[in-house]
Amino acid sequence: MDKQQITINEAARIMGKAPHFIRLCLRDGTLPFGIAKLTPGSSRWNYYISPKLFYEYVGNQKGETA
Repeated sequence: MDKQQITINEAARIMGKAPHFIRLCLRDGTLPFGIAKLTPGSSRWNYYISPKLFYEYVGNQKGETA
């Protein structure tokens, strides 16, 4: 079965970036492979990273690091 999403930590590891960088970029829309939504009535953010869009973006369909 294919994964339904990529975690922030997985994306950060594969891209060689800090998890905080991934979160900030998802919040401001500069990374095209996921979304960040602020939970209504809270200061908590929820994140979704599409595996298909993520691997297309990083140029690696299998999700393996170079």
